[in-house]
Amino acid sequence: MMKRKSISAGKASLVLVLCQMISALDVPLDSKLLEELLQPPTITQQSPKDYIVDPRENIVIQCEAKGKPPPSFSWTRNGTHFDIDKDAQVTMKPNSGTLVINIMNGGKAEAYEGVYQCTARNERGAAISNNIVIRPSRSPLWTKEKLEPNQVREGDSLVLHCRPPVGLPPPIIFWMDNAFQRLPQSERVSQGLNGDLYFSNVQPEDTREDYICYARFNHTQTIQQKQPISVKVFSMDSLNDTIAANLSDTDIYGAKPVTERQPILLTPTGSTSTKVELRGNVLLLECIAAGLPTPVIRWIKEGGELPANRTFFENFKKTLKILDVSEADSGNYKCIARNILGSAHHVISVTVKAAPYWITAPRNLVLSPGEDGTLICRANGNPKPNISWLVNGVPIAIAPEDPSRKVDGDTIIFSHVQERSSAVYQCNASNEYGYLLANAFVNVLAEPPRILTPANKMYQVIADSPALLDCAYFGSPKPEIEWFKGVKGSILRGNEYVFHDNGTLEIPVAQKDSTGTYTCVARNELGKIQNEVHLEVKDPTMIIKQPEYKVIQRYGQVSFECIIKHDSTLFATVIWLKDNEELPDDERFLVGKDNLTIMNVTDKDDGTYTCIVNTTLDSVSASAVLTVVAAPPTPAIIYARPNPPFDLELTGQLERSVELSWIPGDENNSPITTFVIEYEDGLHEPGVWHYQTEVPGTQTTIQLKLSPYVNYSFRVIAVNEIGRSQPSEPSEQYLTKSANPDENPSNVQGIGSEPDNLVITWESLTGFQSNGPGLQYKVSWRQKDVDDEWTSVIVANVSKYIVSGTPTFVPYEIKVQALNDLGYAPEPSEVIGHSGEDLPMVAPGNVQVHVVNSTLAKVHWDPVPLKSVRGHLQGYKVYYWKVQSLSRRSRRHVEKKILTFRGNKTFGMLPGLEPYSSYKLNVRVVNGKGEGPASPDKVFKTPEGVPSSPSFLKITNPTLDSLTLEWGSPTHPNGVLISYILKFQPINNTHELGPLVEIRIPANESSLILKNLNYSTRYKFYFNAQTSVGSGSQITEEAVTVMDEAGILHPAVGAGKAMASRQVDIATQGWFIGLMCAVALLILILLIVCFIRRNKGGKYPVKEKEDAHADPEIQPMKEDDGTFGEYSDAEDHKPLKKGSRTPSDRTVKKEDSDDSLVDYGEGVNGQFNEDGSFIGQYSGKKEKEPAEGNESSEAPSPVNAMNSFV
Repeated sequence: MMKRKSISAGKASLVLVLCQMISALDVPLDSKLLEELLQPPTITQQSPKDYIVDPRENIVIQCEAKGKPPPSFSWTRNGTHFDIDKDAQVTMKPNSGTLVINIMNGGKAEAYEGVYQCTARNERGAAISNNIVIRPSRSPLWTKEKLEPNQVREGDSLVLHCRPPVGLPPPIIFWMDNAFQRLPQSERVSQGLNGDLYFSNVQPEDTREDYICYARFNHTQTIQQKQPISVKVFSMDSLNDTIAANLSDTDIYGAKPVTERQPILLTPTGSTSTKVELRGNVLLLECIAAGLPTPVIRWIKEGGELPANRTFFENFKKTLKILDVSEADSGNYKCIARNILGSAHHVISVTVKAAPYWITAPRNLVLSPGEDGTLICRANGNPKPNISWLVNGVPIAIAPEDPSRKVDGDTIIFSHVQERSSAVYQCNASNEYGYLLANAFVNVLAEPPRILTPANKMYQVIADSPALLDCAYFGSPKPEIEWFKGVKGSILRGNEYVFHDNGTLEIPVAQKDSTGTYTCVARNELGKIQNEVHLEVKDPTMIIKQPEYKVIQRYGQVSFECIIKHDSTLFATVIWLKDNEELPDDERFLVGKDNLTIMNVTDKDDGTYTCIVNTTLDSVSASAVLTVVAAPPTPAIIYARPNPPFDLELTGQLERSVELSWIPGDENNSPITTFVIEYEDGLHEPGVWHYQTEVPGTQTTIQLKLSPYVNYSFRVIAVNEIGRSQPSEPSEQYLTKSANPDENPSNVQGIGSEPDNLVITWESLTGFQSNGPGLQYKVSWRQKDVDDEWTSVIVANVSKYIVSGTPTFVPYEIKVQALNDLGYAPEPSEVIGHSGEDLPMVAPGNVQVHVVNSTLAKVHWDPVPLKSVRGHLQGYKVYYWKVQSLSRRSRRHVEKKILTFRGNKTFGMLPGLEPYSSYKLNVRVVNGKGEGPASPDKVFKTPEGVPSSPSFLKITNPTLDSLTLEWGSPTHPNGVLISYILKFQPINNTHELGPLVEIRIPANESSLILKNLNYSTRYKFYFNAQTSVGSGSQITEEAVTVMDEAGILHPAVGAGKAMASRQVDIATQGWFIGLMCAVALLILILLIVCFIRRNKGGKYPVKEKEDAHADPEIQPMKEDDGTFGEYSDAEDHKPLKKGSRTPSDRTVKKEDSDDSLVDYGEGVNGQFNEDGSFIGQYSGKKEKEPAEGNESSEAPSPVNAMNSFV
């Protein structure tokens, strides 16, 4: 920042200040100002002085300038005007002076070689560019030459000359072989700066025919190749053999062996040479020596030292490289080549010349009418450059005269300038090595003051530090600047302020009372302007608890504290460093809000740890050293729950938050993982502790969110892997201020309990949620879809309000808002409720019944109007009951069944009906209050079905050839019986079934005598009843005719119970004893086979024989029937044999009904799910008939004996 300068320092000082101001205008701090001010042209971009172009591409010569008004451009070529309009290949870019010469469409670059200069001109003057020399790059071919093979003796030196073609710019030289591999270089073999390849001494391995020099022309991206050079090295042994073969035996001399030689310089030659280099360039000096062994090169500067940091050695120290040389680098540089036989040296006298360089370049000058000023142009060089002046591109000697200027060597003095004095001046400094050209304008302006600093800019500084308030300004003449504190304050003076020439006000030591508004006033003879800025002085950031030196045992845990205090309006960030670098990326390092914890410390953690606190305005830091030591032997570690935290402290108490801090108790060898914070509300629930939050075990402070009107106490519980500590002692109490409720009651509902009321209920707020004393509720309601105003009432802290006198079941909009002594909670959301329900008024109409089959009917009805429901429609109930059976005409107790159909359904299925019966039903609508009136009873009848099995079948009076059968009619005839069907067949001793005989018996019969039967034969009987629909399920029995007159075996009646008649004692009969033995043997065999088959999972022979002779009318027995079927494997589950039929009792085929289960209602007599779907058995599903004594009794047999055994 500029220091304040004396106003009386003279006109030169004023000119310098104004010059600096106009240079600031070059930076667009205020674009509007730049657009309004007149300004002479300034060259902003131009091509380099020596511009080598690619002859294959278009030539672009840059010239960009700015000014107000925008400048126009013109060019000269080789000192004369270049009329670009007459050359079709040349164009100028719009709003620019840049030339584009079209080479790619037929132009030739050589035709445009020359010196170009650009002029940018407006009404305030003209600026010119450097002389731009345009030269096309050249990459000529190598001249053809005849290269003789190089034959050289081992140990001699050798130089392979490259002599590349002269290109523009010069090419880059390198040596390769035919395989395009660079030739290896070393202290012995290396390439010189001129491109030649130098061998200090050759070796046999240097023999090859493909030493190729390449020249790369970077500008045209081409590479030229010299013809390969052949080198053959003769070793001494091979040379002696050749000489011996060509000489007589009398010749006693031969080639001398390889001899070592002291160094001689291959380049440069002689003992001295000279070198001229320009200031700022790179100085390259080279010495390459021959010799055997290979010499080593060393460089010294006579009478001085080689410049440090700018000196480098290249090419195996054969090249000395000095960067950015200056006149001080002139002198004698000696290279010394040395091997074991001696040394050689060469002295290079270096002279550093200098192209012109600036000491003081002329700077733009802005003056007011009548003011004075100077332009200074000072340059140096070797030799000293000549200074010449031009004005608007014309030598000043022949330019129009201006009485306000005077040229004095390198200075132009202006006196009492006028607006016509505005112009662009060029200073040219030149010597034999180059030139410098600089444009500097003199701009004479009359401008009222302008302040460039934005209005009401806010500055923030830390107390006791400097405050710099900007007032960047511009005006011509230069305005005077004054500062005031406040809008109407007095002018600022005194030692406590520093006033800078650029308008800045400095308060060296800002204090809190320095905060305020400051006014900057700029005035000159053309006007006055002012601007206000604001200053805020912030409290400094401090580390109130710094990290402390720690000594920690290896594998332990350490924590550094860094507790800070900063201005509450600033945001602070804390960064931890280790040894002034970022912390290692290691999960063992845990950075908390105000601490750094290192877990499982290792030796590499030893070091200095720094806590850095940054805000937008200041930064502070503190450091501590950590020393890691080996842990001493310790006894067995005892792990336990942590000790409770202590020293709880509340700080930063605010209305809705407080900061709680604590000190952890002993971890007891198990790191604390979590701290649990609990609170007690001493105002509403004293003695009850509630969970608040939890934090990681490395954190010992937390900002807690609070609710209003709560008397808080806090306690902290530490948790480790072993368990929870005892709670800490409670903190001090903190009673938060009351506030409006933050929330409203939840679960607001409106449900009427009577037809003429509306009961509004809600869940009351807790005392914790009340936020203040005097909790009440504002209950509001209005009828929905009616243009009514809200009716409101304020009630005490209750949870219900009853609105009386309401219409029956109408919707209401309801809201409940909490309030306390301080005000209302936010506006609550509205809910929809309904006043009380009443019983429905109308019964469903148009009830229709469609009988699907003998056990299933479908009922339809029309829905009732919703208004007549007078409540929430819950569904419809269908009451139905059996009036009488059409087959018996007998009445019995009427048992009504109920099915409920949810929602607005208008049909349903009635399952489980009895065939051939008369039914009645009615339908009622149901709401939340109850059922409505019933519809008129609807009568319907079910058709006939198949009958149940006969009630019993008894076989009596067995004789040698006859049996008497008696039976009872079916319990459920399900229609008009038309006949009975009796089927029977004999069973032989091997349990094979004989031919089946069928007899049709009239329906009015109840007994039958079967004659002409075989004596002593077992028969199996199948008996069922039949209606017009079909046959019912059958009943089976077995009986045996009498064996002979000596004894009669009565048939068994019942399940396996034998009833013996009076007979003679047959136990002593021989045939009986033989029969019993056979039976016992058969049972034993069957038991054995059963045991084997059971273990193998196969069938029993008895089962196989029964399967082979099964009655086609009978299905395979189920597991419940007690047969061997329970032992059969998966192969037993076979389809019914041909001729078998499924029992048809209460059976409906799938095609008889399309109704799905969802059409079945729910009722007390049926099984339904909660959603009303029917899950019981209905038509289309088989029902298992209960046993009613329809199983015939039989005498003991092997099969029955086996059944009893199983």
